Amino acid sequence: MPAPPSEPTGAGVDLAVVGAGPAGMSAAVTAADAGCRVAVLDLSGRPGGQFWRWGPATADGRFHHDWARFAALEERFRRHQQAGGIDYRSGHFVFALQLASPSPPAFLVHAVADERSRVGVSLTARRVLVATGAYDRQLPVPGWTLPGVMAAGAAQALLKGSGVAPGRRVVVAGTGPFLLPVAAGLVRAGARVVAVAEASEPLDYLRRPRVLAGSWRKLPEAVSYLTVLARYRVPLLRRHAVIEAAGQGRLEQVTLARVDRDWRVVEGTERRVEADVLAAGYGFLPQVELLADAGASLHSDVDGSLVAAVGTDQQTAVSGLFAAGETTGVGGAELAGLEGAAAGAAVAAGLGRPVALPDASARRRAAGLRRFAAVMQAVHGVQSGWTGWPNAETVVCRCEEVTLADLRAAQDLGADDTRSIKVLARPGMGWCQGRMCAHAVGALLGEVGVVPTRRPLAQPVPLRVLADLAETLSR
Repeated sequence: MPAPPSEPTGAGVDLAVVGAGPAGMSAAVTAADAGCRVAVLDLSGRPGGQFWRWGPATADGRFHHDWARFAALEERFRRHQQAGGIDYRSGHFVFALQLASPSPPAFLVHAVADERSRVGVSLTARRVLVATGAYDRQLPVPGWTLPGVMAAGAAQALLKGSGVAPGRRVVVAGTGPFLLPVAAGLVRAGARVVAVAEASEPLDYLRRPRVLAGSWRKLPEAVSYLTVLARYRVPLLRRHAVIEAAGQGRLEQVTLARVDRDWRVVEGTERRVEADVLAAGYGFLPQVELLADAGASLHSDVDGSLVAAVGTDQQTAVSGLFAAGETTGVGGAELAGLEGAAAGAAVAAGLGRPVALPDASARRRAAGLRRFAAVMQAVHGVQSGWTGWPNAETVVCRCEEVTLADLRAAQDLGADDTRSIKVLARPGMGWCQGRMCAHAVGALLGEVGVVPTRRPLAQPVPLRVLADLAETLSR
């Protein structure tokens, strides 16, 4: 357990930003430009977030998209650091936001500053922006716990942070445009990408020509990735999924199969291919735990995930608490940057600092990107047919090694919601607190929009479940 937080340090800041990705950095420099005192608390060692994750070997921008924009943003960020306007605190894990005063709003931000020593620190802030991003959505299949199976985001993190590929023969699978830069980066790093398996139908974008026309700036990026994959003759398989991973002690083969529109396997299309790495990603789940605990209102996004409800100024239902980037809906780095800048400007304006609010052009650009994000999530939404891929022995919760058979056994005892399942079978009770398995467990139970939060779920455990459990244990 983390050590208790220390007393609030210093006289406090105008704005505390949690996360230093595109949204957090944009908010910090915008607020600092207006004269605000800003503290940025970030778990990483360098600003940039997951999108601009870099290290000494990749500081020239290799494997990164839009590196020039990051370089310009980081230069502004560093200038404010040197001038004392931004206090960048790397290696800080924020675990709680406490409303110290509702009017005028004031917050206590509690964090762990050192992973090993678990030193607890806290600071006071007049405003808080949560820009914690999102993490890969994973779907359990037989063999997905083998070494060599990883999230697509993890494969890209190795590329961007260290400039190395995780293996020699790689299958990239899942759904969404994110698969393309991952595969392109892998082949450029020397790996052989055996196939890119996209479970959805990308041609469905053509059914929304207006949105595509409004998002034409994204086309050159997509074409650049497709050009790289064509040059290296990487097969792009539409409506295909990896439904099994196999190997002795580590990944050696994956089973590819064609799937229908509901992601049910088309019988007779299964085939095995050799691979030492499977990089899988089925979209992203916003990290909204801090916001949920702080009392921000959440709502279901297009893909059923929960996101923070914000106004045009990116402020949540809690006065003084802002959210930007993927926490308000997965829409990409450019949209995150626009939202962060809007939040930083709103904070500065609310504190009486002279600042230019986003102009009509920026608002139109953000609106267009949100429309494109909605279409993207609709085209690449996870379909219910995937629940037929796991078998009884498939591990659903990796932390607690809970199998699908364990979940079904709990259901046989009468558990009919995620809280009851959690009590009886322990999914979501491990180190990741459900971040990896909550979506899968909810889907397997037929529930929608299930994401991990530290708040207890509303439904109580049915008494009949506890009675049946007591009877079972007494036998």
